[in-house]
Amino acid sequence: MLSRTADSLFWLNRYMERADGILRVTRTTYISVLDKGIIEDLSWRPLLEIFTNCEEEEIVSLENNTNEVLKKVILDVNNPNSLKVLINRARENARGVQDHITKEVWENVNHMYHMVNNPTLAAQLLTEHSMETIDLLTRQSVEYTGVTDITMPRGSGWNFMNLGKYIERCLETLEIINREFKAIDYNLADQQDILYWRIMLLSLSGYELHLKTYRNSNNNKSVLHQGIINANFTRSIIYSLTRIDRYLQDVVKENESEENQALLRCFGRLYSYVKFIDFDTLDAVILPEFLEKVKTELLEVSRRLGQSFFSYS
Repeated sequence: MLSRTADSLFWLNRYMERADGILRVTRTTYISVLDKGIIEDLSWRPLLEIFTNCEEEEIVSLENNTNEVLKKVILDVNNPNSLKVLINRARENARGVQDHITKEVWENVNHMYHMVNNPTLAAQLLTEHSMETIDLLTRQSVEYTGVTDITMPRGSGWNFMNLGKYIERCLETLEIINREFKAIDYNLADQQDILYWRIMLLSLSGYELHLKTYRNSNNNKSVLHQGIINANFTRSIIYSLTRIDRYLQDVVKENESEENQALLRCFGRLYSYVKFIDFDTLDAVILPEFLEKVKTELLEVSRRLGQSFFSYS
């Protein structure tokens, strides 16, 4: 497979995964802001900090303005992580590799492209039916995941697509976990009601799983456990790393070289670090260091992957 083809498939799925994350967090925050409960100071700030390049002054002016936030995260072409920018980039990548993706995948990406570029979308987001519009975009994003899983052949292209998907998912989970635990100064002993964590868990599609899985009263630790080392939770850090390990092993097997073996060792050190972490040692000092180290090393793996397979300098 040509390096530019592998690169396009990798970024196609990475952009689509990021778009899915933005829609999920936007939907969760939208509902929560309208129905403030235990968290009285709830605002759009977490979303703006994670998915925009806004400076502090702009965040302050936007964090309680739902209409302006929706325009910023859905339509603003000056925001590199807006839904419109991500879908446009995803379509560019898909268009260049149509021979390597199925017709159904291309049609799904193309349909979402036309949805976010519809001239009426801005007006729809400003009405009382804006939630319906977000739901429609979310369903299209979920459909992309299903169509890709059902129709794509399992080969090199599939491996690179999933490397993009799970690297992006792991980074997103790290950002969300870090943002929410930073708000309580990473103090796991400062017990919070499960409703405090509800927004974070919903943003990761893990609230129902949490209620069904965890029975202890230490909500801080159980939420952190789910986000980091619950192998049955599809958005946990360890789940994403396990999937990355599988697809990285497959692409290296097909492209044996000393450089690629070094890439495997680099990832292996990260995977082992998370897999064998002593969870009970995580505290207000170690937790932020742990999250930062995982993020830094995963970005290094992604950089080396680009050098090895996509001809990045």
